Amino acid sequence: MSPLKQQFQVAFSYDVHFTEGLFSAHNKLIRDVLSQDGGAEPRKIFFVVDDGVAAQHPQLIGAITNYVDSHAEVMQLSGPITVIPGGEQCKNEPALVQQLLDAVNTYHIDRHSYFVGIGGGAVLDLVGYVASVAHRGIRHIRIPTTVLSQNDSGIGVKNSVNAFGKKNFLGNFSPPYAVLNDFEFLLTLEDRDWRGGIAEALKVGLIKDAKFFAFIQDNAEKLAARDMPAMQYLIHRCAEMHLQHIAGGDPFEQGSSRPLDFGHWSAHKLEQLSNYRIRHGEAVAIGIALDSVYSHLQGRISDAELDQIISVIRTLGFDLYAPEMSAHLEDASHPQSIQHGLQEFREHLGGKLTIMLLEKIGRGVEVHEMDGRLVEEAVRKLQQY
Repeated sequence: MSPLKQQFQVAFSYDVHFTEGLFSAHNKLIRDVLSQDGGAEPRKIFFVVDDGVAAQHPQLIGAITNYVDSHAEVMQLSGPITVIPGGEQCKNEPALVQQLLDAVNTYHIDRHSYFVGIGGGAVLDLVGYVASVAHRGIRHIRIPTTVLSQNDSGIGVKNSVNAFGKKNFLGNFSPPYAVLNDFEFLLTLEDRDWRGGIAEALKVGLIKDAKFFAFIQDNAEKLAARDMPAMQYLIHRCAEMHLQHIAGGDPFEQGSSRPLDFGHWSAHKLEQLSNYRIRHGEAVAIGIALDSVYSHLQGRISDAELDQIISVIRTLGFDLYAPEMSAHLEDASHPQSIQHGLQEFREHLGGKLTIMLLEKIGRGVEVHEMDGRLVEEAVRKLQQY
């Protein structure tokens, strides 16, 4: 018998909104977003909140409840507002996945309900994972509360949790129904979390847009000093470029090319080696520095370009080196070696190693092998810095 061929396309569309005072009575954004589905009955909505956000915004739970009550003709709570631990460690806790799945079952949250995550990138990854696997997909709304999640991780199509000691080992590609960025959440961030998301913007500028890198370079001191207008522009532009990449490339990563992971092969490993003492954005900044030095050692970028990159990273307040990078450095087979991150990255990509390096500021280039000797030299140079 001849094979039967099935082929179809599914269009995905979602909006990334920018606002302030999302749960203020006068702000109709959530109401308008839910009303777009054309339903006549009040929509069931379930909220999961990062405990760090709840602690910094003690009025938030009450504000959410009041907002839903004020728009009862459009929405109703389908269960108690649930607060869960935030930070990368939450993705290491299978019990949290089970807790949220239990909530889906207990409160009869169905595919036409809305599962809303409020928090940093790790909580959004976890909540998105649960929403995407329960009932094969519940409508999922993300409300990112950090710079990193508002300009990068929270606006894309990935959901995940960690397993087997590896970052994002379990996960899927499932676009959100909408993303709602409220700049007011940024006001209470620790300096580390304010700064962390800038690393992802720096990454995008270095590999895709020299003018955007120049903006970061010119405003590095303002950004480090928490200038809100500069940060709002940075978030909007970075998010815009991220969305353009998803739409114009390989959104579900069927291939091995992941240009937006510049600086990430070592960053993911460094997070793990530090037991997540080093946060994602901080690790990405170090990873950018490492791959920039490596690119320079290969003769791809000039002394002046490397100096610019290192200077910006320093001005933003990032470290360039962590002691974990030197442990077992020359033994790439050792699971505690930073170079073992290359093997783990290769497996995550599907077997073929593809690393983004710099050809010049504003233009990346993909390579399929890394010289272990040059990696060692790059780490030692960062240590000297």
